[in-house]
Amino acid sequence: MECPNQTAPAAFILSGFSFPKELKVPLLLFFLLMYTLTLCGNSLIVWVVASDVQLHKPMYWFLCHLSILDMAFSSVVVPRVIAGFIPGGKIISFGECMCQVFFFNFLGCTESLLYTVMAYDRFIAICKPLHYSHIMRWRVCLILSLGAMMGGCLNSVFETILTLQVPYGWSNQIDYVFCDIPALLKLACVDTTFNETVIAVGIGLVAITCFILILTSYVYIVSAILRISSSEGRRRAFSTCTAHIAVVVIYYVPVIFHYLRPVSQGTMDDVVSMFYTTITPFLNPVIYTFRNKEMKAALSKLRVGNSN
Repeated sequence: MECPNQTAPAAFILSGFSFPKELKVPLLLFFLLMYTLTLCGNSLIVWVVASDVQLHKPMYWFLCHLSILDMAFSSVVVPRVIAGFIPGGKIISFGECMCQVFFFNFLGCTESLLYTVMAYDRFIAICKPLHYSHIMRWRVCLILSLGAMMGGCLNSVFETILTLQVPYGWSNQIDYVFCDIPALLKLACVDTTFNETVIAVGIGLVAITCFILILTSYVYIVSAILRISSSEGRRRAFSTCTAHIAVVVIYYVPVIFHYLRPVSQGTMDDVVSMFYTTITPFLNPVIYTFRNKEMKAALSKLRVGNSN
């Protein structure tokens, strides 16, 4: 197959959602509300942790990083989805599209690595409590956070370069709600089997490796918790882990469903992608706030301080 020309299209057209016309305004308001609540909820977590000295611990250091990533991750996708409900908003320039590809993969990979780091933090806290303060020093926390970002950046650079090298030309209609690599490769006018295989292996390797490491950490954590003699001690130990387990599940299940299946399901992919780019960043602060006693106490303290 030969390309009609070697010039990249100036812009792409995103297909967006298929929905009845009467749902246009409700859907627009829904995404606008979810995006606003995501920014407010995650900003609140960062503010509360920064304001309360009692929360200046490695666990909450990583939680702040997760909140910042969630805000950025949502900002890469949701404003473009909202724009799709406005006339002319489905058009996206080639450069903007490739920037969205880079930041979407960078933030997604970084978040996967950060979940793994957070599981390691809980493993050290529960399985090696006497060595926790020595192992999880602030320098180590900083290195782990930067390492997750570097890993995400390198992975995204590699995948974005592979996508940029593919010639496009037969169509500029992206059958998806935002610029994602699998949707873009369908527009290539050459065989993209190699690109698809390499990218699928890369995404799968990161997702499955992180998931296995998290699962392994929690096998050791649960084993250690069950050896605690007092029921109160077991309850407190479980309470520090349930929030993290919940956010890992609601993040990984849609991602694995979307990227590691052999066949695309069209509209179902649109719905699933909106779950981990719109719903999950909104749910994370809710889960961590309501499942964590220290966070609830800090919020109450902050509320009382502001009322005075």
